[in-house]
Amino acid sequence: MTEAARRKPGTPCWVSLMVHDLDATQEFYGALFGWRFRPGPHQLGPYVRGLMDDREVAGIGRLPGERSLPVAWTPYLASDDADETAESIRCSGGTVAVGPLDAAHAGRMVICSDPTGAVFGVWQAAAHLGTAVAGTHGTPAWHELLTQETEAVSKFYKTVFGYELDPLVSADLDLVTLRVGDRAVASLHGVGAALPRDRGAHWMTWFRVADTDESARLVTELGGQVLEPPRDDPAGRLATVADPEGAVFTIVRSSTGR
Repeated sequence: MTEAARRKPGTPCWVSLMVHDLDATQEFYGALFGWRFRPGPHQLGPYVRGLMDDREVAGIGRLPGERSLPVAWTPYLASDDADETAESIRCSGGTVAVGPLDAAHAGRMVICSDPTGAVFGVWQAAAHLGTAVAGTHGTPAWHELLTQETEAVSKFYKTVFGYELDPLVSADLDLVTLRVGDRAVASLHGVGAALPRDRGAHWMTWFRVADTDESARLVTELGGQVLEPPRDDPAGRLATVADPEGAVFTIVRSSTGR
């Protein structure tokens, strides 16, 4: 995909990060992924959009100085009506923390959490349709919710976004793929007691890289951390890493369509 398209409801369409040091974070991701940056929209405060070949990939903003919120990548799920989706989230046991509100002419947004506390965004596109390039180094490749178990939270996402649920039938793996029509768009992964206590349930963004081992080495060189070293997985070669402010993400050299 080389240009933005309007996504069907429930499809991940954007990813953003709120940090304390915006300049240093731009340097990190610019060096790791090759992103260039463009400021705006100004209604979101100090905020920039990461670009690949002049196409928008992701957003990074500055946290207000008095806020001590955790630094984490947040996926946005497409909606045709952000207000209606926000009401559905509330009625289904989730929490709406911000919005719905307009981001200038770009679109209408909501920041919310599911019943397990995992934070995600909702985006009703206007001028800004979302991530405009995929399939190359430095672009979002997949989004996975890490939670204790998937049964209850699956019902929440199905109710709010209308996903088709595709559970993996396995005695030792609790995994549900979320589908929009015939397309797999994200997954829910129940990890039981392995869920980090300091983070709780959370969405994990995967970024595609050309070489997982080299990118993991570069993360460390740039002041980040490798939390889980490169390993082979059915989805490709993965590593779990964190940027200098602690935002955790996965890098993957894909061997599948993800």
